[in-house]
Amino acid sequence: MRITEIISGEKPSLSFEVFPPKTSDKFDTVLSATKEIAILDPPFMSVTYGAGGGTSKYTATICKALKDQGVTPIAHLTCVSSDKKFIQTELEVLRENNITNILALRGDIPDGLDINKASYRHASELMQDISEFGGFCIGGACYPEGHPESSNSKADLEGLKYKIDSGCEYLTTQMFFDNNILYNFLYRLYRENINVPVIAGIMPVTSASQMKRIISISGAALPQRFVRIVDRYGDNPAAMKQAGIAYATDQIIDLFANGINAVHVYSMNKPDVAAAIQNNVSEIIK
Repeated sequence: MRITEIISGEKPSLSFEVFPPKTSDKFDTVLSATKEIAILDPPFMSVTYGAGGGTSKYTATICKALKDQGVTPIAHLTCVSSDKKFIQTELEVLRENNITNILALRGDIPDGLDINKASYRHASELMQDISEFGGFCIGGACYPEGHPESSNSKADLEGLKYKIDSGCEYLTTQMFFDNNILYNFLYRLYRENINVPVIAGIMPVTSASQMKRIISISGAALPQRFVRIVDRYGDNPAAMKQAGIAYATDQIIDLFANGINAVHVYSMNKPDVAAAIQNNVSEIIK
């Protein structure tokens, strides 16, 4: 089923992301966690893709396992370290496994790579190739706080328009911790007549070390009430986990209450966290 069909209804959608292992010896552990999350019967799950295709074989395998378990998968596909021939091969593998939903991303630029000499400089170029290949529902990323490489908000929105013109049918947001940031972003999309569906990405922060990594990677703004939670409970792992789940749940309930019907949880391969959040909103997503 196409993701745009799944998220187009009035019923709230709570989905999850997992990521493949970096090495083969961790594969069984990750696959087991993925299957445990799939038991929750989410409407779909996404599977990330390593830089340069380092975990690409695992991405397709995990997506196929999800399909076998009755869950619609989204395969992430990044392009910055790939050439067009490699991407064609990846698309053929996904087609052979009947995986029809892709989140098309440029990916982080590796150290030493001259982006101007790369086969792909932007995600929109990958989207064009996927669209020409045919048969896929194509999604893209968006940044409620602005893409870190965009010079200003106007340039950021122009980039999103170009993605849509290149075949992007829905957007998934970078994580955010203040829902007002998302609401303001959606209003800017509305003013610019960007009307593809937007899936809100939520990251449950369950440890202080996780928060530090999130800040270094995403640059997401942290509301004071969230900072106070980490300051108060960061040294108590069990309490921090409970508080992080509660904070994410509060975000999700507020999003659903304000008409954002598609929420994607970056579950970090933690079935217990995914299950706790789903249980907290079980009556809301019925």
